[in-house]
Amino acid sequence: MKKSLPLKSKENIDAFAQVAEIIDTLREQCPWDSKQTFDSLRPLSIEEVYELADAIEEKDYKDICKELGDVLMHILFYAKMGDEEGQFTFKDVCERLLEKLIFRHPHIYGNLKAETPEDVERNWEELKQKEKGGNKRVLSGVPKALPSLIKAYRIQDKARNVGFDWQDKNDVWEKVQEELGEVRDAISTGKTNDIEAEFGDLLFSIINAARLHGVDPDNALERTNRKFTSRFNYVEDQTLKQGKELKDMSLEQMDQLWNEAKKKEE
Repeated sequence: MKKSLPLKSKENIDAFAQVAEIIDTLREQCPWDSKQTFDSLRPLSIEEVYELADAIEEKDYKDICKELGDVLMHILFYAKMGDEEGQFTFKDVCERLLEKLIFRHPHIYGNLKAETPEDVERNWEELKQKEKGGNKRVLSGVPKALPSLIKAYRIQDKARNVGFDWQDKNDVWEKVQEELGEVRDAISTGKTNDIEAEFGDLLFSIINAARLHGVDPDNALERTNRKFTSRFNYVEDQTLKQGKELKDMSLEQMDQLWNEAKKKEE
């Protein structure tokens, strides 16, 4: 096992400095790196974060290490471009982060008490609205670009932090049933806009139920996505072994292979 080194160790500082120096060199000498802008790098950064999320989901620590490096490269790249444009430096980035971390942890760097994670979360949201240049409204800190499922969870969680939540988590199931009934009513009308709106309400209530029962809905759905993909791939593989294509199989034949895939998971 490798010896753990504190972040401020000379070895870590030297490694970081080498990466920062290479970013400077690439920005100055590489034709591709030198033409990048905040806008052109943005979609690539999003992709890198998702690749990191995949590695974390797989518990592939070797890959997590690699993807963290890619994310760090993007952070340094943005800092370099900000410096070039005279907007901010990497030092500015670090100082803003230090100021935020110290301000939002008064139970560590001040006199406020917080004995549970829930206490910390409540204090965090209150402090975010008080800090200079911070979020002035409870939900203003939820990024617009978040995927809708994750955004719904964050919206509900932030509302919870200020006391806007179900008193009894089991009561949420009545809301789920209510929304399900409204979906069925909308479907009976055949009005596409109403159907879409009611499906949105139903999904929002299910995400709320998951949150209240301590389940991250994005993780739960991804787990099901992977399970479905694994089973479907099995059906397709077995079909190809028979010299056929899926479109040539009956639903009953595919169901039989699907059940075989399920049994293999047991």
